[in-house]
Amino acid sequence: QVQLIESGGGLVQAGDSLRLSCAASGRTFSSYGMGWFRQAPGKEREFVAAVSVSGANTYYADFVKGRFAISRDNAKNTVYLQMNSLKPEDTAVYYCAASPGGISTKTNAYHYWGQGTQVTVSS
Repeated sequence: QVQLIESGGGLVQAGDSLRLSCAASGRTFSSYGMGWFRQAPGKEREFVAAVSVSGANTYYADFVKGRFAISRDNAKNTVYLQMNSLKPEDTAVYYCAASPGGISTKTNAYHYWGQGTQVTVSS
């Protein structure tokens, strides 16, 4: 089992950058694919980005390609989401999640979830 705690959210202006962090507990962090999802008010949770166990492979939702970058540091049990050129439509609660089966874009592949961190982008 792994516990996840996100940090780094906040209120920024359009065009600004933020870096989200997700710290994981447990010695098995390096065996999980990791992902970031987000949920805006009144909308379903949606996939944002994912990284493989080694960090060599990444997936991105089309709406963040070229703006966001996911990475992980297995020595620090941490996964990051660097968000650049933020837009008001990026406003959401961002969740970190762990997938025992490796990298995936599917919500149901992720068994462990953090509590979320709010990102608000003003225009």
